Amino acid sequence: MNLLQTLGRWLPPSKPVRRPFELIYAADECPPPGALSLLALQHAATVLALIAHVLAAAKIAGLSLPQTHSIVAMTLLGMAMGTALQAWGGRWGSGSLLVFQPDPMMITVAAAAIASYGLGSLVQVSLIAAGVTLCVGPLMRHLRALFPPTVVGTVVCMGGLGLVEPAMRNALGVQDAAAPAGGLQIDGVSTLIAGATLASIVIFSVWGGRRFKLLGVLAGLLTGLLIAALSDRLLGLEWLQGAPWLALPQPIAPSFNLGPEIIFAIVLIATLNQLDNIGCLIVMDKTDNADWRRADMLMVGRGIRANGASDFLSGLFGSFPTAPSSANIALVHATGSSSRYIGLACAALLLLVALSPLLTMALTLIPQAVLGAISLYAAAYLIVSGIEMIATRALDSRGIFMVGLSLCAGLATMLMPGLSQGLPEGLALLAGDGFVVTGVCVMSLNLLFRLGTRLRASCELDPRQGPLNHQLTAFVERQGGAWGARMDIVRRAALAALEASEAIQAAGGGRLLVIRGSFDEFNFDLELLHEGEPLRLGGSAAGSGDGSAGAAATAEAPLDLNALMNIESTDADDAAELERQLDAAMARVSGVLIRHLADKLSSTSLGAGQAVLRLHFDH
Repeated sequence: MNLLQTLGRWLPPSKPVRRPFELIYAADECPPPGALSLLALQHAATVLALIAHVLAAAKIAGLSLPQTHSIVAMTLLGMAMGTALQAWGGRWGSGSLLVFQPDPMMITVAAAAIASYGLGSLVQVSLIAAGVTLCVGPLMRHLRALFPPTVVGTVVCMGGLGLVEPAMRNALGVQDAAAPAGGLQIDGVSTLIAGATLASIVIFSVWGGRRFKLLGVLAGLLTGLLIAALSDRLLGLEWLQGAPWLALPQPIAPSFNLGPEIIFAIVLIATLNQLDNIGCLIVMDKTDNADWRRADMLMVGRGIRANGASDFLSGLFGSFPTAPSSANIALVHATGSSSRYIGLACAALLLLVALSPLLTMALTLIPQAVLGAISLYAAAYLIVSGIEMIATRALDSRGIFMVGLSLCAGLATMLMPGLSQGLPEGLALLAGDGFVVTGVCVMSLNLLFRLGTRLRASCELDPRQGPLNHQLTAFVERQGGAWGARMDIVRRAALAALEASEAIQAAGGGRLLVIRGSFDEFNFDLELLHEGEPLRLGGSAAGSGDGSAGAAATAEAPLDLNALMNIESTDADDAAELERQLDAAMARVSGVLIRHLADKLSSTSLGAGQAVLRLHFDH
């Protein structure tokens, strides 16, 4: 425990945020040693199962067992380095619990490069991908307009949808050969293993309570392995005989002879992979911050820089390119623990496994059905997280088409794999990937649809066009959707505009003339132009900004309710005074309501018998 406390003093500080109530251990909280060990073990076990991405690429490329073992060991070193940098934070990390896996998007292109140009070409693949990542990181602060929550949410959702088909194949043990009736061959034992694994994860995560919730994925993994052992599905145990416990991994001799079509494919996939990187970083930022409103692009840039640095250093020795693990983000949600101390402990475990040939070889024995169940859990979490991120913004017809058409394009690519046939090899690798197609479509449509969107708008208010409250609400909702503003801000702005309109009328002001609006990613502003004097709220000018409104409201004499109930029996002067007090009280109520809805409020005279009421909302 003293070591953990010492480590905590060395950790770079995180940005101050409000802790979400549902978290058991937040980002800067160190779990007790027992809980820390269990959580780190779960994260390590989950991401170690995903070493299957490397095994798939090695199988496609036709590598031998020693060659595959070298790639696995070096990739584990890269995963450990990236996980540690992210958890540490500072200038070269996000300071969040992001565990790294072998990049699944690189399986096809890396396998093609190794098969055509030899094992040493993997070094060039990783260095090119790392170079792209390092170039993108510093630009994140300037690319906010390219990655609004609707774009990132669409990509995250598609990432989850892309996991469904391979996860179901692994979970059900589906073979390539079709059944006589034209259906798929489903293996009952694989289905039992996957079902028990997924059921254990769900039971512990939903009904396990605070303590057992931490064990969900580990319990599911152990359940699946137990059933696989009882059903004789743990194959290849003889491979472990004679394997040493500790040994330094053998680096891969580099070669730099890739063709231009493969280089183009690597650069484009690495660029689009940053969408997934951004999505994972934003999901973790949202998980750690109860008051999350928008992407922290500086934090995102540091996280991407850490990914690029770890890939560059490990890629020099033959590591497979890495990326944040979605399954581990789902594990953060399942356990309610986002402590970055878990990330540091997980990185230490990954390093230990990388130095143990016995353990790295044992990774190849995890049944596909267990991997399928874990992938299904991750897919469910990513799909819902993407939809939730999209729903934080108001969507007009542009947003609906942007999200809907991009998902349709990605799903069409997944469901109709022959669409990319006939294209050059480099383009075929990209056009045949639903995730890549969705990312290109959503970014392109976002730029296209926003070209015609002005971030300032105004509308003249005419009583002949219908009730003013309908016109005000329609303007705010229409422009909020066109600008992609947050749904809660649009609702507050509409309510504040309606309340301000009533307050102006109740104060004896003239009619409303114009409503204006403006927006950027940080501010949503409305202006109500009306006839008459500036609106006074609570007995003071709204624009005073010095607290005099509240003081004036306190200084007002309290309203005599008994006299008001018997107003008919009072003389004319007293009745007029009571009515004046009632109007003043209602004005104070309106002022309180508007101040509660808007973050800033001011009212000034424009001269010529006109005034403007300004409502500001932090976005």
